[in-house]
Amino acid sequence: MTPALDRRESEPTTPAAFDRRESERATPAAFDRRESEPATSAGFSGLERRGAGPEVGGGLDFVLPPGLSAREPPEARGMARDAVRLLVSRGDQAPSHHHFGDLPELLEPGDLIVVNNSATLPAAVRLDRLAVHFSTARQDGTWLVELRRRTARASEPYAGGEPGEWLPLPGGATLRLIERETPRLWRAALDRDVEAYLQAHGAPIRYSYVTRDWPIEAYQTVFATVPGSAEMPSAARPFTDRLVTALVARGIGIAPITLHTGVASPEKDEPPYAERYEVPPATARLVDLTRRNGGRVVAAGTTVVRALETAAGPDGRVRPARGWTRHLVTPRSGVRAVTGLITGLHEPRSSHLLMLTAIAGEPALARAYEEALRAGYLWHEFGDTHLILRK
Repeated sequence: MTPALDRRESEPTTPAAFDRRESERATPAAFDRRESEPATSAGFSGLERRGAGPEVGGGLDFVLPPGLSAREPPEARGMARDAVRLLVSRGDQAPSHHHFGDLPELLEPGDLIVVNNSATLPAAVRLDRLAVHFSTARQDGTWLVELRRRTARASEPYAGGEPGEWLPLPGGATLRLIERETPRLWRAALDRDVEAYLQAHGAPIRYSYVTRDWPIEAYQTVFATVPGSAEMPSAARPFTDRLVTALVARGIGIAPITLHTGVASPEKDEPPYAERYEVPPATARLVDLTRRNGGRVVAAGTTVVRALETAAGPDGRVRPARGWTRHLVTPRSGVRAVTGLITGLHEPRSSHLLMLTAIAGEPALARAYEEALRAGYLWHEFGDTHLILRK
């Protein structure tokens, strides 16, 4: 048995007063007002474009200054969710600067935004020295999990564990490690229902660039209705009820898919693994109708691109689909259904940059990231956003 684990539960540190609806009123009093490090691109010396095969990280390599990591939700900085900055890339044009609330004016009537309605689970279970991050449910009832060593600020990868080992968890639960699925993920079985257990004993997954815990409401989008993601589908976080109303009033459609995201890896550039998804019939019809009428299909997040491109045939037509997808969008595979993307700003050489390159093209993406670094945009789930339009 792993000696670093014991049965003591970690202390709750999430403020109960947080309510995601406060974001629309921009009331910073409910938040800790500690400021992030100053947004500076000091030390940035330009982007390098390195060739990469389809199964490794993206071709853009750069140094992300620590001050450009968003360390807290925008609400904690006295901003509404939709007040974060939005960098717009449009073909060969120079990138332009906006706020997310400008989105209705940046799109046209007849365009369609496809969103992910997956809700975030409190997927981290903490012990004294280790944390277990529950990632992805498997069809046989087992889960993919990541073991991480707790540090003073958050956690780091933990290489220990053995097949067949039993790990005691808070609340008297036991987790059995079955086998390694990837170099960092185990297939494991919990002795009770996982989602119910996480609701009672879990906390949102947090990495070291976020300096304190935030309640689960900080990690939900306005579209979150189907629990299942280990980490927030964060591209849709800046949407508010008010902004959705403005989009619909302008004649811009919104349609859902579901894709339950697994744990990311801030330490490794590795391709995605199989994740559960569903493209419902109504969304498939709306995507095809939008394309036939000349509108743009704008994915709110890389998870949406992955789901739609999995469901798209060679002709670009999207059909209803559900199951598990390992589809990796790269410049080689291209995109067939999506003509725009709302996304965050991604780590150097991450696999997401391959997808962005497939949509934007490498020159446009390099220009955008150079501009984002120069202008001090904030990275990660609480940071600023990027709208990529192919036309």
